[in-house]
Amino acid sequence: MDIKRDYYEDIQLLDSRALWFWFLMFIAALITFPFLASNYYIYMANYMAINVLVTVGLNMLVGYTGQISLGHAGFFAIGAFTTVLLMSKLSFPFLIALIGGGAISALFGFILGIPALRLVGPYLAIATLGFGMAITQLIGRWAFFGGRMGIQAPPLKLFGLYSVSSDRELYFIIITITFLLTMAARNLMKTKVGRAFIAIRDSDIAAQTMGVNLTYYKTLAFAISAFYTGIAGGLMAFMLGFINPSSFNFILSIYFLAFVIVGGVGTIFGSIMGGVVMT
Repeated sequence: MDIKRDYYEDIQLLDSRALWFWFLMFIAALITFPFLASNYYIYMANYMAINVLVTVGLNMLVGYTGQISLGHAGFFAIGAFTTVLLMSKLSFPFLIALIGGGAISALFGFILGIPALRLVGPYLAIATLGFGMAITQLIGRWAFFGGRMGIQAPPLKLFGLYSVSSDRELYFIIITITFLLTMAARNLMKTKVGRAFIAIRDSDIAAQTMGVNLTYYKTLAFAISAFYTGIAGGLMAFMLGFINPSSFNFILSIYFLAFVIVGGVGTIFGSIMGGVVMT
């Protein structure tokens, strides 16, 4: 039996030449796809990648930590509006603004995770549902966010030099970010953080008895999940070119949860399949 002897063996993505071959073929297919497909299919691939990113983030909360959320449309909206406003109002570069949008979403996720410590099951679902609906209402009532009319995404320039104006050019940005964050999530689940998440999901009482800090890890799970969703929201804003509060409604949160359930809870590959198939 092949026994893993250290952490680096555990996080190793590929351990045979055959797997490396098919992995490189997959990367080659992703690179050549936008040059062969029509604009509609490139747009759909971008949409799939964004939904995969949301599903991976939500799965870390629902599938790995066992905390249900019906308010991720709120984090999606926070990431989208924050990214656009940082670029249009403060002239932040795209990547910095995108990370900023994810960070602000993570902050709100951490804040939401604090009262969620005492809630489980349907009570937690209702609390997160209320958060998601409140966020869209607040955004829609503030003129700073464009009110009910929404706001237009500014022109996208990568590194302040290269102008991104087509779905094909945006495809490479979205696919790269989705790939890197998905790999990061996979490796995170193999660290002590991921093992603590799984222990809390299986039995929070047993996990606490073994020394797992429930307060820290439950709020951390909300923050990480919100960060992924915020990044996806920022990417969605530039894919659509225009965002308004009505796009981030309760039904969108239901869709996100359905992606996780269809793909399979507690698995990164399931998150990928759920995002792709449901889209």
